[in-house]
Amino acid sequence: MNKSERLESLLPNGRGVWIPIDHGMSDYPCQGLEDTEGLIRDLIAAGVDAIVAQKGVVSHYGHLCEGTKTNMVVHFSASTRHGGADSSRKVSVGQASEVESRGGIAASAQVNIGSDGEAAMLEALGDLTTQCHHLGLPVLGMVYARGPNLNIVDGDATKGVAHAARVAFEIGCDVGKTTWTGDEASFAQVTAAAPIPLLVAGGAKTNTFEMLTMVRKAMNNGAAGVCMGRQVFAHEQPSAVAKALVLIVHHDASVEEAMEQVGL
Repeated sequence: MNKSERLESLLPNGRGVWIPIDHGMSDYPCQGLEDTEGLIRDLIAAGVDAIVAQKGVVSHYGHLCEGTKTNMVVHFSASTRHGGADSSRKVSVGQASEVESRGGIAASAQVNIGSDGEAAMLEALGDLTTQCHHLGLPVLGMVYARGPNLNIVDGDATKGVAHAARVAFEIGCDVGKTTWTGDEASFAQVTAAAPIPLLVAGGAKTNTFEMLTMVRKAMNNGAAGVCMGRQVFAHEQPSAVAKALVLIVHHDASVEEAMEQVGL
């Protein structure tokens, strides 16, 4: 596949349901990741477009996606809960040349703007987009506005979230992960900040109706889909939640319609 074909597979008709399960690197035991193979099989059955995972997970379980519509995206950023002052500083743990041989079709990395170590994280993401550019691989940029050094522009209703999306775009990412800003007007400013597809994160775990309502609002205001982990894999019915997200993102279902169809 060339890059455009990979992007179409990851974002059919420009929309995508991506489920990151890389959380076991930073925090384990982690609710919902105890049976990783079972989870991946459930997500594939639900019809998600992509699963984002660390390279070891992709190498071990990537074969499960063969012959399905679900793709693996290799996440190359890492830190652990034991890092102390460095716990929010993500370091690069791989290279783009590993993606395909491990079973992925795209790469991913994280930057926490406003955190200590921001410069090194930006450099690592920039290096990854360069590598992927030469290999024809799409890149997901998980760029978050978080940390003690955030310097919000006066009047920025997005509190730096629009800037984070802009960073993902300007550094060469093909897709960006963004966060819900709390209201539709400010979130529309986020999606207007970058011409690349932006996938909304799940945020802090909340009840399913509230989360799906947020997704519906995000889609109504320019989001290209979702990139959320704990809201799905830590739920008592991860497959049902994933199916509901597919219905909202790909079939424009209402929250009530989606929940009824999947039995939530």
